[in-house]
Amino acid sequence: MARFSFRGFVYVLIVMLGLLSAAPNILPQSIKQQLPTWYTTSTLSLGLDLQGGSHLLLAADTNALFEKQLNSFSSDLLSELRSQNVRYTKTSHSLTHKDSRSGSVVFTLRSADDARKVKDTAYQISAQPNGSSALDVEIKQSTVTLTLNELYTEQLVKDTLSRSVEVVRKRLNETGLTEPSVTLQGKDAILVQMPGMSDPTQVKKLLGTTAQMTFHWAANSQSEQVMNKQDAAGNTYRLEQKVALEGEHITDAAGVLSSENGQPVVTFRLDSAGAKQFATMTRDNIGRVLAIVLDDQVVTAPVINSVIPGGRGEITGNFTLPEAGNTALMLRTGALPVPLTIIEERTVGPDLGSDAIQTGVESGVAGALLVLAFMVAIYGRWGAIASFALCINMALVFGALTLFGATLTLPGIAGLILTMGMAVDANILINERIREESKKGRPAASAIEVGFDKAFATIVDSNFTTLIAVSLLFMFGSGPIKGFAITIALGLVSSVFTAVALTKMLMLRVVKSKHKNTQDRAQQRVPLRFSSPLLRLSDKLSGINFLAKRKIALAVSVVLTVLSIGLFAKPGLHYGVDFTGGTMIELTAPTLTTDELRNVIESNGFDQIAIQEYGSEHHYLLRAPVLDSSGELENSNAKQTDALKRAISQADSEVSFDKIDMVGPKVSGGFAELSILALLIAGGGMLVYLWARFEAHFASAALLTVILDLTKTIGFFALTGIEFNLTAVAALLALIGYSINDKVVVLDRIRELLRLDPNKPLADTINEAVNSTLSRTVFTSVTTLLALLPMAIFGGDAVESFAVPMVFAVVIGTSSTLFITSTLLYLLGSRREKQGKAQLKPTAEEIKASLSHIP
Repeated sequence: MARFSFRGFVYVLIVMLGLLSAAPNILPQSIKQQLPTWYTTSTLSLGLDLQGGSHLLLAADTNALFEKQLNSFSSDLLSELRSQNVRYTKTSHSLTHKDSRSGSVVFTLRSADDARKVKDTAYQISAQPNGSSALDVEIKQSTVTLTLNELYTEQLVKDTLSRSVEVVRKRLNETGLTEPSVTLQGKDAILVQMPGMSDPTQVKKLLGTTAQMTFHWAANSQSEQVMNKQDAAGNTYRLEQKVALEGEHITDAAGVLSSENGQPVVTFRLDSAGAKQFATMTRDNIGRVLAIVLDDQVVTAPVINSVIPGGRGEITGNFTLPEAGNTALMLRTGALPVPLTIIEERTVGPDLGSDAIQTGVESGVAGALLVLAFMVAIYGRWGAIASFALCINMALVFGALTLFGATLTLPGIAGLILTMGMAVDANILINERIREESKKGRPAASAIEVGFDKAFATIVDSNFTTLIAVSLLFMFGSGPIKGFAITIALGLVSSVFTAVALTKMLMLRVVKSKHKNTQDRAQQRVPLRFSSPLLRLSDKLSGINFLAKRKIALAVSVVLTVLSIGLFAKPGLHYGVDFTGGTMIELTAPTLTTDELRNVIESNGFDQIAIQEYGSEHHYLLRAPVLDSSGELENSNAKQTDALKRAISQADSEVSFDKIDMVGPKVSGGFAELSILALLIAGGGMLVYLWARFEAHFASAALLTVILDLTKTIGFFALTGIEFNLTAVAALLALIGYSINDKVVVLDRIRELLRLDPNKPLADTINEAVNSTLSRTVFTSVTTLLALLPMAIFGGDAVESFAVPMVFAVVIGTSSTLFITSTLLYLLGSRREKQGKAQLKPTAEEIKASLSHIP
């Protein structure tokens, strides 16, 4: 008793911690004011799709970074070789292709005897703190090839992106944005999220400008390396390639009006080292032209007439006052160490975000209430206990998400709803097991103990296979999809605790309190009673021969799969911009008809944009393809989008841009590859796990059925024309997890029955197993449908790609469990019998028992 009480105390403590973590999300403001700030501020953040805002994905141009570093090292090396009288001839520089790290500098030595000297000097020039060299030197027949070391380039990219994140964060903070989020994503990208910003045009200009400022003297007869640069008016300047002063010495800058002519200028101040260097260089070069180059363009090129002490200067040019202010801001916050290009942009208007919250909450509450009511309708007070555990489960998920500082998105809400539907499965499985033991005459407490013990392994197997699919969503997904994966993963772990631990404790408490004052031992041995119209109806469904029409069932399934493959080929999937790249704009133009909007778009030269009436009147969806599929100009669609928005705004001053998705070719191409890879790894991971837990033919039957389910769902996408996007991939991976979960329960029961009576005909064993789990299969499917249907009907377009296919998938997955998995297992198992193999491998106990009979 003491042990149980201690266990109960731990359970209650876990629940209380979870509830306390979740509480700040729902506490009224009057109560929050009475509590510590550190506690009340720990709440779930809303994603941009719920509160509105913009998200930009910026890719670093590592190619330019590598070229700059290689040029710097090679220039220093060649200068040092000249000082050592090492003679060489013509140099060449090349980069093999975009984003390649295999750029090289090639030159030929006059004397092969200098090879050792070249290698030693290269090491001295490029030696790193860890003792390695940044340069790889290859010498063949006096030809020297310089390339950057791979380990050096990896560290270079890492350091450069870290510095870029800080510069981007400083620039955004200077603009006064509310809580901008700047994080690294992948190996060469930076994710910027800006809540509440529905038009990021100005921010894009700030982030798309590196603000790399350098000072260069005009070339003369003594200049060794010369370059040509132009100013905004097209005037060309011959400048020394050598940098006279780096812009990194600038400590402060401001956009002001000149006291001399009233024109906007940028004033700057240098640090002490830069001030001394600037004074020295101006003193030694009076009469020479000093050009200030900002992002590869000459801004101004004054003649130095006198020494400039104090480290202060002024940049003149054709600035407007806002341009001068932005230039000063960028100089003040530092230059980006590498150019950044926008490869993905997503914007959600605040109105659309508030609508998403409302529909998400309403559909979620409706789904939850339907599930809870259905559980009570099935199992009565035992269903009420399960429903209470489900509520605790959802509270624990919210608490965990809050503790992790997670962001709640619309796919995250969908994940919560799906989690509730799937979490019911464990409760139904347990109740059905307890009901079976009660039918055998077991006393209440004993039936509960045995029922939980028998259900536990099945619950672990089914949930673990689902976690394999969910983990891939987290590994390969991004943004909202990762949130969706985390939500389901936490929900599955929490549901195991609430179903196996909390529900068991509550059920035993109820049983013991009921018999607490009962002295009659016979009364204490009375089995539990499960009585409801739904249970009586489910009991009448027993005795079905699911294998009787196995050939017809398998033929129908294969035909549907072939048709689905045909639909995939033609008309094909309606891919979203996540896969195709391009731009999708959702807008409301109150004063424009469809024809008027089309005329506005075409008259401004946008002839490749498709227009579609969308939802309510004056609500439109515009689609533009990728302008440059080669990926050379990642910002092409961003520029087109800005120009298009300006044109429509001029035609309708009341227009509102509700949502904008712009995906560059680099992102869309990588997303398609990762999606296919995720699906393949999900299947492979589940196959390995099922092979480890079951025999090979069990695993093969389950996986083949899931593949058939998957192809039919893809055919459903093609047939209905539902957009196949990032959310649709989440639906497919969720389908894999749900479908395999369903099949594992049946396979586990078949294995159990085979161990009890291995000599029973395989067909009879399979039919008995499917019939004995039929109530659980049907009830789980119904509860999952009840959770999903409100979202599918009322959730809106934002979750359509997830909810509607999942409803279809639940129906297909359930029917395939009953008819296809059983048929495939029967066919594979029959083949094993003909080969003289047993259906199951002997357990350790069976092997030990057989060995004990050997003399």
